Amino acid sequence: MKQLPDPELIKKHLKLVNYKNILLNRENQTVFLKEKGMRIGFGGIGKGYAAEMAKRLLQKRGVISGIVNASGDLTTWGNQADGKPWTIGIADPENAKQPFSYMNITDMAIATSGNYEKFVHINGKKYSHTINPKTGMPVSGVKSVTIFCPNAEIADAMATPVSIMGIDSALNMVNQINHLECIIIDDQDKIYSSQNINLK
Repeated sequence: MKQLPDPELIKKHLKLVNYKNILLNRENQTVFLKEKGMRIGFGGIGKGYAAEMAKRLLQKRGVISGIVNASGDLTTWGNQADGKPWTIGIADPENAKQPFSYMNITDMAIATSGNYEKFVHINGKKYSHTINPKTGMPVSGVKSVTIFCPNAEIADAMATPVSIMGIDSALNMVNQINHLECIIIDDQDKIYSSQNINLK
């Protein structure tokens, strides 16, 4: 990509973003998209869903503790062999292979959404791969969002919306949902966290 899409093209495609135009038929197990050109993508929950299903399968087979890593989205249950909780690193958006902090968790899932792995540079400016569904433009202001909750699919599904909605609104929402926590890193490397997060 060498340039941003034309504003008129963005405006035209924004009309296709509307969950009310997705018709589900439970009886026939079908989905109908009312507007020509609409698409549904599952990239926002795919890794979390896979991790959660793998965990459930392992638990059904009697595995009493473990950690499943689905390309960086994690889910844990039980403790390590020494009885200690799992220690996980929170990715540093400036160096994704090096954590900026660690947390001890058990029976918890973690998903991160950020602009540090998938992005484009246009005219010297970095643009996120995440698109704001209200504006049609790449999300700005947030480098990384890490979500913690007991279910990997939900953690994965929440990471992108939290990165889009603005820091104050995101923290307000997360603080109202039981068993959901987050860490947000903005474009100036300032760290925000929900009320029950204690970073090491």
